Amino acid sequence: MFDSKTGNVRRFFHKLGLTENKGIELKTGLKVYEPYILLTYTTGMGQVPQTTLDFLKSNHINLYAVVASGNKNWGQNFALSANKISNMYGVPILHKFEMSGMPEDVEIVRERVRNISYETHRIKQRSDTA
Repeated sequence: MFDSKTGNVRRFFHKLGLTENKGIELKTGLKVYEPYILLTYTTGMGQVPQTTLDFLKSNHINLYAVVASGNKNWGQNFALSANKISNMYGVPILHKFEMSGMPEDVEIVRERVRNISYETHRIKQRSDTA
């Protein structure tokens, strides 16, 4: 799943080449029933985009991890949306990258996605229903 305003996150997603998951760009009313990783951007002074917040309201239960883009010119607010989403939903931050990412950012995210254990997601779901 990805949310992109200027195209940076879309370009990064396509660089990942994760063909087994075609990737879906966030749209109003979209429902997700499987575990997913969210790629999003940071807006304003370190804010989560409203489109991302709206999507997460009804789809956070299957959120597994977050990746965010930003601009390092914003200093401590760089890719801060990842921190906010992580805190809101108790999910790990897989990575933060600048603009549309460098080749090393792509490799880091690919490696971290490959190493994800979905057992952790099942434990999270059980604790949500307890």
